[in-house]
Amino acid sequence: MKLILEDVADVQYLHEAREDGKKDVYITGRFLVADEVNKNKRFYPTSLLEREVARYTKEAIDQSRAYGELGHPAGPGINLDRVSHMIKSLHKEGNAWIGKAKLMDTPMGNIAKNLISEGAQLGVSSRGMGTLKPDNNLNADVVQDDYHLAVGADIVADPSAPGAFVRGIMENTEFYFDQAKGTWSERKIEPIIERLKKPSKDREGVALKMFESFLSGLKPIDLDEDVIKLGRARGLTLAESREKWKKAKIVADRINEDRDYAMKLYRHMLEG
Repeated sequence: MKLILEDVADVQYLHEAREDGKKDVYITGRFLVADEVNKNKRFYPTSLLEREVARYTKEAIDQSRAYGELGHPAGPGINLDRVSHMIKSLHKEGNAWIGKAKLMDTPMGNIAKNLISEGAQLGVSSRGMGTLKPDNNLNADVVQDDYHLAVGADIVADPSAPGAFVRGIMENTEFYFDQAKGTWSERKIEPIIERLKKPSKDREGVALKMFESFLSGLKPIDLDEDVIKLGRARGLTLAESREKWKKAKIVADRINEDRDYAMKLYRHMLEG
């Protein structure tokens, strides 16, 4: 999956007094927006963001783990040495989710506070993982159902800058979730894709070898009756059939081949 970044410029700063007389600094505004084409020419369905905000709230905000960083990181993971704030809430208003993030007394948090006190205009940027599908009617890329909201908001400078400032998608990097480690990892796949496009006497074998490790940890793919029957004929358990079909299906998808090609790869694995 690709790393998807969405910048928001119209945020506000809040200063709330504490019992000790000091003030906490917050950033608030529209962190996420659904059902409209944004400035990056991307479209997020409401149902998709509702699901991800609910999951993110339960797993991160409610557990006081909804950290954000100062600046744009290179991947979906949190770098604790760059944490500047903690997201306290995300609530829906219309087609947007209004967020509130507290600046922390960390090195990066204090830098952000000082920038605000000096009059700097900061913004926020959500960070997520997913795939995109072009929609000619919308003239935009629709974010697909595999989207995973990783960070509700990072703090960024000049969020209204043109596309050259931030590439919304890291074009040459694919990320996958390593279930054993519980972290996101990256793989450069463009060279692999280019190699797979070249003629080869054993294209299927090359593809399977190159993607074998990459595909580990990806979510299961549902089986259909034909796949199950072929697996049973070879003495495979349902779990073994699912694992081989998963590999075959994703390899085919990566090189823009249809289900028939995936079945060919699947048979190749069964025979091997």
